[in-house]
Amino acid sequence: MDLKRKLARLTGVGPGGKPASRVATLPEPSGEGRAPPGNVAAGSAEANTFAPASPPPTVSHEESAAPAPAHTGQASGPDETSRHAITPGPSAAASPLAPARPSDPRIESLRRMLADWSERQGQTAARRGPSQARPPPGPLPVVAQETPHGTVHVSERLLPPDHHHGSAPVAGALDVEGALVARLALHEDLAGVDYQRMLFLDTETTGLAGGTGTVPFLVGLAWFEGRSLRVHQLFLRKLGEEAPMLRVLAERMARSSCIVTFNGKSFDWPLLRTRFVLNRVKAPAELPHLDLLHCARRVFKHRGAGTRLVHMEEQVLGLRRVDDVDGSLIPDLYFRYLRGGDGASLTPVLEHNANDLLLLAALLGELVRRFRAGDGTAVPRDEDPRDLLGFASVALRAGDHTRARAFAAAATKGSGTVGLEAHALASRLARMAGEPQAAADHLHQALQSARGFQAASLHLELTKLYEHSLKDLAAALRHARLSAAAELPEDHRRRIVRLEGRIDRSTRARALDLGARPPRPGP
Repeated sequence: MDLKRKLARLTGVGPGGKPASRVATLPEPSGEGRAPPGNVAAGSAEANTFAPASPPPTVSHEESAAPAPAHTGQASGPDETSRHAITPGPSAAASPLAPARPSDPRIESLRRMLADWSERQGQTAARRGPSQARPPPGPLPVVAQETPHGTVHVSERLLPPDHHHGSAPVAGALDVEGALVARLALHEDLAGVDYQRMLFLDTETTGLAGGTGTVPFLVGLAWFEGRSLRVHQLFLRKLGEEAPMLRVLAERMARSSCIVTFNGKSFDWPLLRTRFVLNRVKAPAELPHLDLLHCARRVFKHRGAGTRLVHMEEQVLGLRRVDDVDGSLIPDLYFRYLRGGDGASLTPVLEHNANDLLLLAALLGELVRRFRAGDGTAVPRDEDPRDLLGFASVALRAGDHTRARAFAAAATKGSGTVGLEAHALASRLARMAGEPQAAADHLHQALQSARGFQAASLHLELTKLYEHSLKDLAAALRHARLSAAAELPEDHRRRIVRLEGRIDRSTRARALDLGARPPRPGP
C-alpha cells in the first residue's frame, strides 16, 4: 500500500480530497419541508444512515422555554424535548466532512513522508529532462513464404566460399574425411557419411528446462550449396503455428546425410522430436548425428575454461562477438514480442543463431584439420600442448596409436601438469608398442615435476616396468619403496617382500653358480 492510500485510510479522506465512502455526512437543507440539521426523527431511515460521530446536542435555556418553531413535515416523538430547538455541539458543528476517526499521530508523519517523496520525484524528473516518446515498433526481421504446408517465416542468406568465421574458413567443413571424423567423435557410423550434404542445426527456445512446455521458436539450419553456405532460419511468429515449420524441417532433413549440432544429442534434437509428436507431424528418419560438444570436451578439456560454444569461438577461432545477445535473455525477448513488443528487437537473436551455425561449420573444419596433422607428419610447433594432449587421448581411445604417439610426443613440450600427463601417456603408448626402455625414459621425465600421489603412482609404474619388462629387480625394489602412497599398505608390503625375496634368491643362485664352476686353467 503506498503513502497516499495509507494517509487516506487514516484520515478518512480520499486521495482527491473527497470524503471516504465510509464517512457519514449530514444532508444539506434544501428549503421548506426539510428538518434542520441534527433534528432527525428517531427510527427514520435517515437516522440510521447518517449517524454523526459527535457528542449529544446541547439545548439552550432561552430556547427551552419557548415553543419550537413549526416545520412542515417535521417528525415528532412522544418525548417533550423533541419540541425544542436542538443546537449541535462543537463536534457536530465542525463540518459534515469531519473524519470518522479521531486524529492519529501517524497522520502527520505520513504527510511529511508523502511531501518528501513528492519532492524527490520532482527532482528526479527535472534531472531526466523531458520524456522522449517511445519509437514505433519495428518490422520483424523475417519474411513470409508460402509452402505446400502453409506459411512459414524465414530469414535467409548465402555466404560466399571464402567466408571466414574467426581464423577458420567456413568451407573447411567440406574438406573433412569421414574416417577422421569418426575417430574424433568416437562414432564409427560417421565414417561413411557424405559430408557434402550435412545439415547444421541450432535452435533458440522459450527455455532450457525441456519437456512439453519448451517451444523452439527459431530453428536455424545451414547447408552447403557448392562451397557456399546457405543459412536458413525458420521463425515461429505465433505459438500454435509450428506444424508448417516442422514439415519444412523434415523435408530438409530428408535431403541431408547427417546433422551437426552442439549439444544437440541432449537438447535440440530430443526437443524437436517431442514437438513433432505434439503437433502430430510425422518425424523424419533418424540421421547420423555429429555432436561437436563431445568432441570439444575431449580435445579441449585441459584448457580448464569450459566448453561453451562462445568459449570455443574465442579460444580456438580467435573471434570475440561484439554486442551479442546473452543466451539467457533470448526467451524473454521472444515473450515480449508475443505480448506486442518490437519485432526488430529479435534481430540480435537471429544474428546470434546465425553465428552459432557458422561456428559449427568452422569448428568442424578446424578440429579435423588439426587432428589430421598427427598422421605421422610433423605436428605444427605453434600448437597448444594442452590441445595436443587432448588429441593424443582421443586418438588412443579411437585405437589410432600412431597418431596418439605423435601428439603425445609433441605435448611433452608442455610444462606442469600437461607435460607430466603427456610423458605418462607417451610411456603407456611406448610400452604398448613393445618399447619398455622408451617407456621408462618418459616416466623418469615425468618424475621431475611430479609431487605427492602423482610421484608415488609413477614410481609404482616404474616398479612394474623394471620387474616384468626390463628385468632389473634392484631398480624395481628402489622404486617400490617410494610407491607406498599409491597402493594399499598390505599390497605394498607384499610387493616389497616379494622383490626382496627374488633378489635374495637371485644373489644366492649366482653365488652357487660361481662356486660350482671349475677353476680356469692357467696359461
